[in-house]
Amino acid sequence: MLQAFVFEKVGVVVGDLYFLDPNPHPGQEGPEHGVRLELRVFDRGELKSSIYSAVPIAAGKPIWRVDLLEAVDGKPGSFNRTHHHEKFTPNWDPHPRVFLRELSQDPLGWLAGQLSDLPGILDRADVPQDVADPADAGSLKAMAPAIVSVASMMLDKVRAGELGTAPADDAADSIRNGWL
Repeated sequence: MLQAFVFEKVGVVVGDLYFLDPNPHPGQEGPEHGVRLELRVFDRGELKSSIYSAVPIAAGKPIWRVDLLEAVDGKPGSFNRTHHHEKFTPNWDPHPRVFLRELSQDPLGWLAGQLSDLPGILDRADVPQDVADPADAGSLKAMAPAIVSVASMMLDKVRAGELGTAPADDAADSIRNGWL
């Protein structure tokens, strides 16, 4: 499942995730599942035809990522693999995982606080403030409760076995998520 909240120049995508790292760090072995949230640049294209045609909209460059993950064989609600990535490389690869005690203790509260501070997210990501429209910070802050609610709903569905499930053929694919 994938849901998007799009503002003027940036937006948030939220989706379920099942992930098996082929080269895990010690203590991170085994599959994990949960919810991934990314702040991204959104690109609006030119009209394809008349003034009545739909505007092309594309999710572009990632800015920041939060992974609300747990070990598949772990205790539900542990958030033992929950982390975020403060920034991305020019090739769209995330910088290393950042684990924070406050993020694992209250992931949805932490997420709400972060979504209320778009300038701070952009600063930590080394992304210029003008990547976002001046109205985007207020829009993101106003929509933070709805975004957190969607993330919470998806987490409930992951724990119920409805989302974030293993691919049908584990040998062929180690990632399954609502992004594909």
